[in-house]
Amino acid sequence: MGKPKAILDWGGEPLICYQVNQLHEAGVDEVIVVLGYKADDISRTMRKLNCRIMLNPRFQHGRAQSLRIGAKAVNRDADSIVIINVDQPRPASFIRGLIAAHKPDVAATQPFHGGHHGHPIVVAGSLRAELMEATDDAGGLIGVLKAHPGQLGEWAVDDDLCHLDLNTPGDYDEARKRFGLAS
Repeated sequence: MGKPKAILDWGGEPLICYQVNQLHEAGVDEVIVVLGYKADDISRTMRKLNCRIMLNPRFQHGRAQSLRIGAKAVNRDADSIVIINVDQPRPASFIRGLIAAHKPDVAATQPFHGGHHGHPIVVAGSLRAELMEATDDAGGLIGVLKAHPGQLGEWAVDDDLCHLDLNTPGDYDEARKRFGLAS
């Protein structure tokens, strides 16, 4: 992308700022952002945000380390945990709907469209300890979810927004058009 995805322009603000604000607007009590690559550059754009920043100095060794750091920072009494990557922008209405769809008797709830699960994922707070032990070798978040067959909920959505992921400049351009941000 030419720069960290977290600081890509998203309607006049860095993408990370948009996402943190959308999480709060959706009703998330505490937002924890785990930074690794270019953490100093990204954190400078987040000075006025209401969130906790955690650093992953070993980010190059896989994503599970960031998952563990984030899970450890979560309040041990949390009922549920929303897990989202910065390159998966979602409006507050989408996040709010997913949170509402999550039931206390399931391990996690994922949005579902067109035969495939998407993001973000809401995980029961009771899985916090498992998230803190996740490893890349064991599949990270997917490995934690696979340990709970029959306990996973789905939230059926009408469009493919749950699959939106900014992996290429083309994905970014298309997403900006979709959100009405392209000039």
